[in-house]
Amino acid sequence: MTPDDAEAAAAFDLKVFGAGNSFSRGYFFCAACDDKSEYFITEADGQIVACVGAGILGDTAEIETFAVDPKFRRRGIGKKIFARLLRTVRERGAKFVILEVRPSNLPAIDFYERFGFKIVDRLKNYYVDEDAFVMFLEF
Repeated sequence: MTPDDAEAAAAFDLKVFGAGNSFSRGYFFCAACDDKSEYFITEADGQIVACVGAGILGDTAEIETFAVDPKFRRRGIGKKIFARLLRTVRERGAKFVILEVRPSNLPAIDFYERFGFKIVDRLKNYYVDEDAFVMFLEF
């Protein structure tokens, strides 16, 4: 992802997550410019269909966003872009990866577990309407 993708990434995030749960253009712009972040997008016909990003601090990467357009799910796009992100943060020195996920999002939890993530904690009221599971991966 480049800074030029920030507006489209924000529109995509809003489409997938809805108002109140999506990141702004400014957020994506800053993430694309930050040397401590890795963000990737996948496009089809010039439109973003998947986005994933992580911030890296020392030996730990935190997944900050991951979304696949519902019309493009179950095609392997998410698996490929997520695997690319994990490879990249590992190459950059991350030994650990953490993320938060809604306990009600069983498909996402299953997806992350297939990559080796484990649930290690529960954050009360993390989202406006729900707790979050903290999931952890050690390379």
